[in-house]
Amino acid sequence: MAATVTKRIDPKPLNLKEQVVSINRVTKVVKGGKNLSFSALVVVGDAEQKIVGYGTGKAKEVPSAIKKGIESAKKNLRKINVLQTTVPHRVVGRFGSGAVMLKPAPEGTGVIAGGPVRAVIQAVGISNVLTKSLGSHNPHNVVKATMDALEQLRDRNVVAEMRNLSPENL
Repeated sequence: MAATVTKRIDPKPLNLKEQVVSINRVTKVVKGGKNLSFSALVVVGDAEQKIVGYGTGKAKEVPSAIKKGIESAKKNLRKINVLQTTVPHRVVGRFGSGAVMLKPAPEGTGVIAGGPVRAVIQAVGISNVLTKSLGSHNPHNVVKATMDALEQLRDRNVVAEMRNLSPENL
């Protein structure tokens, strides 16, 4: 499978909202004792533009780790194809041993998701969706699996063009 080249999205004109998904205290054992630091997983997104990204940061203090995570997430922004308020079709995203299933939902359902999946879905601006997290419950794997699922969503016109059909014939 060929790697897809994605154009980098400039974060400056966007109205990005950030959300911390998890903070983990990590220690490195060295000769003189233990070195304590913090790792942060952050999701940023613009709900109006349907753009979302995630990043990790690691530092000696929590605020510095979050700041590094936000900067990393801004470098990893992706445009997501969705309908007005929900996903166009059922999709399963996988990363490592984690998998996330996203299903379209009717208007008024809300976001039925937990933890890391909810953070990504709300950051991208989807207001009606059903989700199920399968396999690993590690926040890093769940966020990456959710991003994989969102990247698999295709616009109706793009699919029609790939199949050499008109959008009405799909």
